Amino acid sequence: MSHFTQPAEDLSRKAREYVDLRVDEVKLSAAKGLSVSLSKLSGMILILGLATVFVLVLSFGLIILVGELIGSYAWAALGTAALLGVALWILIRKREILFRDTFVPLFVGLFFNQDDETKE
Repeated sequence: MSHFTQPAEDLSRKAREYVDLRVDEVKLSAAKGLSVSLSKLSGMILILGLATVFVLVLSFGLIILVGELIGSYAWAALGTAALLGVALWILIRKREILFRDTFVPLFVGLFFNQDDETKE
């Protein structure tokens, strides 16, 4: 009787192996997606941190320079703050154009594996 049930047992074993392989593929895809997302996020945080330090040092230098020229560090600081305020206002107004959906194409590519399908 075991010879009669052998094809069904083989089929169930192969189906179980297929399901296990698909689960492993999903796990690997999720690990790849999370690692790429984390690296992009940490890179963006590093860039923003360095940009912040750059703006602070530039502002301090501008305050000292303008303060020496006009004789008042308070007015120089106020003018520098006004310049930074205008730059911030421009960034806020143009944020959709400048920072348009940076992570959406990344997540679509990672979770739907468009690059893997084009290779086959």
